[in-house]
Amino acid sequence: MDDKTIQSVVEAVLAKLSEQGKSEEPEKIKRAVESITVDNTDFADIEDIASPEVKHVPLLDNPMDVDGLNRMLSKTPARIGVGRTGARLKTKTQLALRADHAAARDSVFADVDEKLIEEMGLFAVQTKCHDRNEHLTRPDLGRRFDDETAQVIKSKCTANPDVQFIVSDGLSSKAIEANIKNVLPAVMDGVKALGYSVGTPFFVKYGRVGCMDHASELIGAKVTCILIGERPGLGTAESMSAYIVYEAKIGNSESLRTVVSNIHSGGITPVEAGAYLAEVIDLIIKNKASGVKLKK
Repeated sequence: MDDKTIQSVVEAVLAKLSEQGKSEEPEKIKRAVESITVDNTDFADIEDIASPEVKHVPLLDNPMDVDGLNRMLSKTPARIGVGRTGARLKTKTQLALRADHAAARDSVFADVDEKLIEEMGLFAVQTKCHDRNEHLTRPDLGRRFDDETAQVIKSKCTANPDVQFIVSDGLSSKAIEANIKNVLPAVMDGVKALGYSVGTPFFVKYGRVGCMDHASELIGAKVTCILIGERPGLGTAESMSAYIVYEAKIGNSESLRTVVSNIHSGGITPVEAGAYLAEVIDLIIKNKASGVKLKK
């Protein structure tokens, strides 16, 4: 908070106190505020304890193999080499854990920005879940659409495409906001370049993976691919996955889904994922199979 912001707040408080006839308090507050100065340079060097750069700094006091530890840290986002103070974690590690846990909770409970959905040119529908709490406690409702929504999907989507793309919040809104702008255009362009027809992509709020089966039946897609936010962990809250099924139908076994997971800046990068997903979809169509039935 800078000096200008503080001054605005103070002026509003003083005005309110004056309205209430409390003449002494404003003078006391004014004198106290005049003695306060804010130097933003004091905050310039504060570390972001949740950033990968900070979390991957070894905290062990005397590691036996520094080079070996650094090599391991370069290969995994896992918390290794964090050390301890007595029987407890070091303060920086504990604070980073709490920050990551807060980010994970925010991602689960927040909604995907509606402006992003509009920017991507997606129309939005909702599963049978009425709110976030029901979405989290009733996954079965997140796999189905009511009759009215089903009619909306049928009326707005191109029937019988080779490939139908769906985007859903799933369990991480941040995953969609961080990745979808790069993944969806890349995979759609890749699939079209291979000569396949692409259906009308849309967004599903309060969705679970299984909603792709219901949508596939409604649309008549040969292949359905849902890009969905995965349950966030303490490593990242931005991981998205793609589930792809050949001729998906309600009641299909989970083993028939081909999955590409760990799509985020620290895993499979969004643009790379888009190109790879197009290759996987091509393979699925040529083999007329997905999941455990897919033969490479």
